[in-house]
Amino acid sequence: MEIQVREGTLVEVPTSDVTGMDRRAFGEFVGPGGELASYAFGWVTGSDPHVARLSVGIGAGNPGGGTFHAVIFVNEDSHAFSLVDEPFERVPQGGPDLTADQSRAHEDLPFVWWVTDHVMAHDRRAWWMRHWLLGTTCIQTPEVFERHEPVLRISHDADDGLWQLIGSSDAVGSNGRLRHLHHAVDEDPSLMDVLDLPPGHLAVRPALGRPWTCEV
Repeated sequence: MEIQVREGTLVEVPTSDVTGMDRRAFGEFVGPGGELASYAFGWVTGSDPHVARLSVGIGAGNPGGGTFHAVIFVNEDSHAFSLVDEPFERVPQGGPDLTADQSRAHEDLPFVWWVTDHVMAHDRRAWWMRHWLLGTTCIQTPEVFERHEPVLRISHDADDGLWQLIGSSDAVGSNGRLRHLHHAVDEDPSLMDVLDLPPGHLAVRPALGRPWTCEV
């Protein structure tokens, strides 16, 4: 059996002051030997500093079962995790909420981090969250920025790591608009499908709602 990361529900609720969105994504993990875990992660747009939350549950109904909780934060040019006491979400496979010290002492902590790495690598909502954490910027053509055209072409430059979002009109000159990549996904969730585009690659589609094709 292959490792499976199954995306579940995405819950989006405006913050109490209506200045951002509280997003929480849920899913399930199945290991090659049938190992089960469930997870939830989330982030609140408009908050500062950018810190996300994570819960991973294992062993529901078993003596060693529990739910591990962590924060996700920027670490140099990537992200890192730190166990915390405060519970984030309840997940189906989880047992009692574990404190940070209980999690560190748990024999299955390496498995939990293994699950987390696969979730961050394969859940598209986690890619979205990671770009929010890192504050990834992109250049958009004026037509895309003003939402007159959908994004039909995305490039991730190999030299400087810059993302470029282009519609049906060609990108001409230096009139591109700079903004955060995660805001573009807010407006067009279909961009989530290519948020793991490696540097030096290009993704194109013929029209909004059509599948993306990746090229080098």
